[in-house]
Amino acid sequence: MSLVKKPVTGMKDILPAEMQLRDYAIGIIKKTYGEFGFTSIETPAVESLANLNSKQGGENEKLIFKVMKRGEKLNLETAQSENDLTDSGLRYDLTVPLVRFYAAHQGELPSPFKALQMGNVWRADRPQKGRYRQFMQCDIDILGEASNLAEIELILATTTTLGRLGFEDFKIRINDRQILKAMAAYSSFPKERYDEVFITLDKMDKIGIDGVSEELLKEGFDKASIDKYLDLFRAAEGKEGLDGLKVIADMLGDFLSDEVREGLSEIIASVDATKTSKFEMVFDPTLVRGMSYYTGTIFEVSMPQYGGSCGGGGRYDKMVGKFLGQDTPACGFSIGFERIIMIMMDEGFKIPGESEKTAFLIEKGIGGERLSEIIKEAQEERASGKQVLVVRMNKNKKFQKQQLTDQGYTDFKEFYLNPLN
Repeated sequence: MSLVKKPVTGMKDILPAEMQLRDYAIGIIKKTYGEFGFTSIETPAVESLANLNSKQGGENEKLIFKVMKRGEKLNLETAQSENDLTDSGLRYDLTVPLVRFYAAHQGELPSPFKALQMGNVWRADRPQKGRYRQFMQCDIDILGEASNLAEIELILATTTTLGRLGFEDFKIRINDRQILKAMAAYSSFPKERYDEVFITLDKMDKIGIDGVSEELLKEGFDKASIDKYLDLFRAAEGKEGLDGLKVIADMLGDFLSDEVREGLSEIIASVDATKTSKFEMVFDPTLVRGMSYYTGTIFEVSMPQYGGSCGGGGRYDKMVGKFLGQDTPACGFSIGFERIIMIMMDEGFKIPGESEKTAFLIEKGIGGERLSEIIKEAQEERASGKQVLVVRMNKNKKFQKQQLTDQGYTDFKEFYLNPLN
C-alpha cells in the first residue's frame, strides 16, 4: 500500500515562492512592531482544555482539535466520558495562550507589557479557499495599559506595518462594546438578550437594515424597540468622520457616558493626526466583533477592494482576571496574515531590494580541482552579498534555466568539462 502524498484535509504544503514571500512579510512585521516597542514571545501549540473551553473563544471552542491523554493517564477500558480520554488541545488562537503566559510570568515582565506573537493555530473548520485548519496568526497586545494610548499604539503599529507591505486605501472601522450596549439599552431590549441583538446586527452588511429588522422580529423582539434601535443607524448613515458618533451619542444621551464618547473621539483624532500610511479611520456603529471577551473598544481592518476584512481586535479587560483573580487592562490587534499573503500573491507582489540571484550550472563530470575553483568563485560572490546557487547541469538545460528563472534567478554561469562548449 502506497503512502498518502496529499496533506491532511484542511492543511497545505507551502511551496518556495510563497515561503519567500511569507519570510519577507514576517521580517517586515517583526521589524515594524519592534520599532513600536513590541517584544516577541512564544507559547506552546498545545494548551489545557480547561483554558481552551473557558468560554473566552466564542464559536472557536467548538472547533478544537483535542489531544488524547498519554501513558498511564489514558485508560480506554475504564473511560466513560470524553474527559477521561483527553485533557489538552491545539490552540485555536493566540489570545488565550497569551493571557495564560502573562498570568504565569507577570512578575518577570515589564508593565505595561507589549507582546508580539506569531504562530500557527488550528481549528477543525470547514476548509475552503483561503481558509485552512492550520494557519498562522500574527498578534500584538498591550497588557497593563488602561488608557486609550494602548488602542492608539496598536492601530498605528498595525497600519504602519500594512503600509510597508504595500497596502493602502484601506479602512480601520472602530466602535465600542459599551456603545453597542448603550444603544441596546436605549432601545429597551432585555439585557439578557443583548448578545442575540448583536449577532443579528453583525449581519447588517449582508442583509441590510431591513433584513436586520425582519430577523429581530422573527426572534420575538418588540417592534417598537426594533424601530427605535434601527433609527439610530439611519440617523448616522452617510455621516463622515466623527459626525456619526456625535449623532448617535446625542440621541443616546445619558445612556452613553461622556468618557466613552470622548475616548473614542480621541483615538480617531490621534491616529488621524499621526498616521504614516494611507488609510481612513471610520466610526462604524454596526461593528460587533463576535468574541465574547471584548469589553470596550473594538476595531477591524476593512479592505473592500479585496473582498473583506484583513484583521481586527479590541479591548478585553476582564480576561486576565480569570487567571489572576484580579482584572488587568488588555488590548490587542491581530493581522489576518494568511489573507494578506494570499492577496500579495494574487497581486503578483515582488519583494523589493532582493539581492542578485546567480545560478552556476556545472556539467556532470567536472570534479576535483576544477570543481573547487568553481565553488570558490561562488563563495566570493556570496561574500559580496549575492545569492549563488551551485547545481549540476541537467540534460534539458533550457527547461532547467526556465525553472530557475521562475524562482528569480537572472544571471547564469555555465561550466563545462570542455571550456570550448
